[in-house]
Amino acid sequence: MLKIAYHPIYTHPLPEKHRFPMLKYELLPKQLLHEGTCIEENFFKPKIPDAAPILAVHTESYYKSLLNLSLDPKAARKIGFPLSKELIDREVIIADGTIKASKYALKHGIAMNIAGGTHHAYTNHGEAFCLLNDQAIGARYLLQRDLAKKILIVDLDVHQGNGTAEIFEKEGNVFTFSMHGANNYPFKKEISDLDIALPNQTENQEYLTILKETLPKLTQDQKPDFIYYLSGVDILATDKLGKLACTIDGCAERDRFVLQTCKDLNIPVMCSMGGGYSPDIKTIIEAHANTFRIAQNIFF
Repeated sequence: MLKIAYHPIYTHPLPEKHRFPMLKYELLPKQLLHEGTCIEENFFKPKIPDAAPILAVHTESYYKSLLNLSLDPKAARKIGFPLSKELIDREVIIADGTIKASKYALKHGIAMNIAGGTHHAYTNHGEAFCLLNDQAIGARYLLQRDLAKKILIVDLDVHQGNGTAEIFEKEGNVFTFSMHGANNYPFKKEISDLDIALPNQTENQEYLTILKETLPKLTQDQKPDFIYYLSGVDILATDKLGKLACTIDGCAERDRFVLQTCKDLNIPVMCSMGGGYSPDIKTIIEAHANTFRIAQNIFF
């Protein structure tokens, strides 16, 4: 059975007209249940975890400054959310969802988190709506417990996974691959193990051709025994914060190819949703829902 991390705290109240579409975390599970892609038993409720897995990735001083709500105002502004205890609880619960989904993926071949993909969180600071790096926390959790030996992170959000690149820059058993918009945030990129920077207005055919040439080579060369997939839907032409020009069908084909590759190679995969900022919330929900539909079709 497909297991999906979800908690009501994922939908966090924000100031009116805030550009982050927080409502998607409430609507996406409802859509998946309504259409029959999922049943209630697919979802599990993460909780506030022990600090150890978070401190294996993030510095103690940074984590304590979050818990104590004592983050420097300038550092808080870089994150882009008003800090509150509920927000910090939300972030650590998302991280727990990704840890638990990683363990479910080892059992079932795949598991997912309705939220997550917080790849702009660095070892010692957060930025761009990311406070704690959920997939980095999950990856290090598996490695430290000998549940995986070589991990590939496939980051297909429109924005480079700069925090993930920094966290694993000296770690040989995690390979970071980011395919993103060249002229988009972050404007100062970090160096992933493999970065593919795409020009503005890249469309389905070019995007998919590059991905289909790259991912099989990576899996062959790196021989990962676990994959983290960040399936941001901000590659869509409609996205307010992206500069690529893919369609919903192209985005779905991307997901299908990645997940089918994992299935064919028998590599467990954990998916976090990542970004999506199209003006119409229905577009965001449809694109994200496709990832879950495709996962069900391929694995179950």
